[in-house]
Amino acid sequence: MIKREEVFKIGVINKPHGVKGEVSFTFTDDIFDRVDCDYLILLLDGIFVPFFIEEYRFRSDNAALVKFEGIDTAEKARMFTNVEVFFPSKYMDEEDAMGSWNFFVGFTVIDEIHGNLGQIVAVDDSTMNVLFVIEKDGEEVLLPAHEEFLKNIDAKGKIVYAQIPEGLLE
Repeated sequence: MIKREEVFKIGVINKPHGVKGEVSFTFTDDIFDRVDCDYLILLLDGIFVPFFIEEYRFRSDNAALVKFEGIDTAEKARMFTNVEVFFPSKYMDEEDAMGSWNFFVGFTVIDEIHGNLGQIVAVDDSTMNVLFVIEKDGEEVLLPAHEEFLKNIDAKGKIVYAQIPEGLLE
């Protein structure tokens, strides 16, 4: 069984494309093209399910058409509309991880001065400045995901060591 901490979100399936089972896929990270992995993981009814990629082609910088093995009709492909797509973390090395902010969901952030800030629960990339959404004790903190603030990353321990400028957390 695939667990949440073993994957990170890279996009969402939009809708079927054509009649042969292809789906339109909007992604925030093209890691599936950069790293050798034959499958993507879809979140279906709360369960992470791997689907092997038969083929894919890019439509733009953030969209692709994907054909999964065993999905050969528009009706079968329609089941995936609005389904979140994840990538298995185990296929990434540290260099790949730095190319994807979503990789850090589930990491704990520890600041040199403030200590444990909490766990990264999401990444907000809707603006020019990417933000980590950190949650601790029911409180939510937004922290700029800026490489200058990140001093060390323990990928195995899922910890980000940070040095946050004075006043940024107030």
